[in-house]
This record gives sequence, C-alpha cells and structure tokens, in this order.
Amino acid sequence: MKRLLKDKRGEGFVDVCVLVLAIAMVLALVVRIAPVFVAKQNLDVFADELVRTAEINGQVGSATSAKAADLREQTGLDPNISWSDTGKIQLGNEVEVTLTTTVNIGLFGEFASFPVTLTAKASGTSEVYWK
Repeated sequence: MKRLLKDKRGEGFVDVCVLVLAIAMVLALVVRIAPVFVAKQNLDVFADELVRTAEINGQVGSATSAKAADLREQTGLDPNISWSDTGKIQLGNEVEVTLTTTVNIGLFGEFASFPVTLTAKASGTSEVYWK
C-alpha cells in the first residue's frame, strides 16, 4: 500500500492536461476580444477619412455623406456621426467629428455577451476659402 501511495508516475500527465486547458482558454479569449481592437482601429481611420474629406471640400455636406457611405461599406461599421459644425467651413476654421458605435463581445456565445461602446474623434482645419 505504501508503495502505491508513493508512486507519482502519472502526476506530470495531469499537470500537462491542466496547462493545455488553460492555454486553450486564453487563446479562446484572445480570439473573441481581438475583433474589438480591429473595430476600434477601423473607427479611428473612419473618423480621420471623414475629417480629411471635410477639410478638402471645406464643408460638411454631400461629399462627407458620400464618403461616410463608402466607408460604411468598406469597414462594415455603422457608427453614429456627430459633427461640430455643418455646412460651409471657412478657411482656417476647425471642424471635429465624433463617431460612436457599439461592438458586442460574446465570450461564450450569448451567455456571457456584453456590449462595448467605441468612440473615435478627429479634427481638422478647412482648406477652402469661401467668398
């Protein structure tokens, strides 16, 4: 009986199984959270592109709306867009855009799912002189 209790040949096997399970759980968590970081990066680029369009055109209007529609198609994001100013923007005046969207992090399907609100801001200066 003493010999059986002192025998520890299978102990390493259990340790390896627990380690493999822990690594699998960490990888599953990373795979579920990584798309949120990608969405944040895309939202930042979305805001920068919109502001650049407003800078070049000197106004917030049809050109920025068309660019927003194009970016929605490219990125798959549908953010709420809020401008600090609308219409024509005089040379040297600043314009700012704020984008907000909600991304769902579902760790285990719908069971442990919760929304995360992402916000991106960008600002620029008009490059058009309006008479």
